[in-house]
Amino acid sequence: MGGGESGVGAAVLAKVKGFDVFLSDKGKIAGKYAEELRKWDIPYEEGQHTESLILNADEVIKSPGIPSAAPMVEKIAGAGINIISEIEFAGRYDNAKKICITGSNGKTTTTSLIYYLLQNAGLNVGLGGNIGKSYALQVATENFDIYVLELSSFQLDNMYDFKADIAIITNITPDHLDRYGHNLENYVRAKFRITQNMSSDDFFIFCSDDEITISHLDKIVTKAKMLPFTQKGEVPEGAFVRDDKMIVRYNDSECDMFLQELALGGRHNVYNSMAAAIAGKVMNIDNKTIREALSSFQAVEHRLEKVLSVGDVLYINDSKATNVDAAWYALECQTRPVVWIVGGTDKGNDYGPLIPLAREKVKAIICMGLDNRKIHEAFSSVVPQMQDVTSAEDAVRLASRLASPGDVVLLSPCCASFDLFRNYEDRGRQFKEAVRNL
Repeated sequence: MGGGESGVGAAVLAKVKGFDVFLSDKGKIAGKYAEELRKWDIPYEEGQHTESLILNADEVIKSPGIPSAAPMVEKIAGAGINIISEIEFAGRYDNAKKICITGSNGKTTTTSLIYYLLQNAGLNVGLGGNIGKSYALQVATENFDIYVLELSSFQLDNMYDFKADIAIITNITPDHLDRYGHNLENYVRAKFRITQNMSSDDFFIFCSDDEITISHLDKIVTKAKMLPFTQKGEVPEGAFVRDDKMIVRYNDSECDMFLQELALGGRHNVYNSMAAAIAGKVMNIDNKTIREALSSFQAVEHRLEKVLSVGDVLYINDSKATNVDAAWYALECQTRPVVWIVGGTDKGNDYGPLIPLAREKVKAIICMGLDNRKIHEAFSSVVPQMQDVTSAEDAVRLASRLASPGDVVLLSPCCASFDLFRNYEDRGRQFKEAVRNL
């Protein structure tokens, strides 16, 4: 179910493994994916779900974007048909070592950092999950010794026997509550599924400064070795900050590095770098390679990505900031006055934590969404100027008029993108295009 990157990858792997495969998507399947299905001779339908064909299945692989409450999914479950994720399915056919990363924020950056680090160490490594090429497609068509997999809570929901060798939770803050019955506990439990099935030979890397993570540690049963990272003290094994250095300890070995040498700035990226460095130590990568990778890594697209300076105004694309915590980090690390572009599809956000930062740093807010009431209610008494737009082009044009030399125009939407854009990448690219056209 679902004809995007995840669904098509799973269909190809199922075909390679000799299953009778059928793919169904209620929407339109993008041209490149339809072409892939035809290439592999996989029957498919789009624009509908044919119940008789779907309920004839022995097992259904559900794409992560389809909620469990979707009528067809409920019918499948009601018929007693097993529903799994692409990750669960691909894991059955993959003996590679798996480093799996989840978290409300920082997971894409941490995943990309670890992949870059392992590549620099000369290892045969694949990148997948919620980033890059489908994990199932790679299991079907490639041969890697190690996979670095970014896993969203939606991908973890239908994972049962899959096991990570190294599991990382970057942090947990309220997000996607619309998919979890507006219950934080349900969302937290989904995140902690990343630790299931782990043995005493495995490793669980986590942020010990993250209150929600720490408050749930005693509720999970894991035999894995725990390696925390923190900026608030020292740990015997794991990573911490002392003076102006990041220090990583594992197995009587230590790696240190000046914070100013890290390629990625901001307090949140120190956490991401720590998690990557611990994974590197566990993988027996030498200190020199770890330092070189963490100092030369290029920022991920749509994540605090510096686009251009126009008239001494810096434009930053942080389109991937789809929740309050991500936007908090983006605002927190700004040192210049901010024109903030925010808005989109609200996911049950509480904007309260952003109010002190908005009061301190934001001179104007541009709401880029179809329904901006909650944003106006939260910030109208805090930020002197607020205006609404319905396109990236209009947002950038308006921002260029409101900004003065020395300011930052920050796209950090705090919301999902689906009211005006196909996805956060589409939103980020339209923003960048508009900036280049100024």
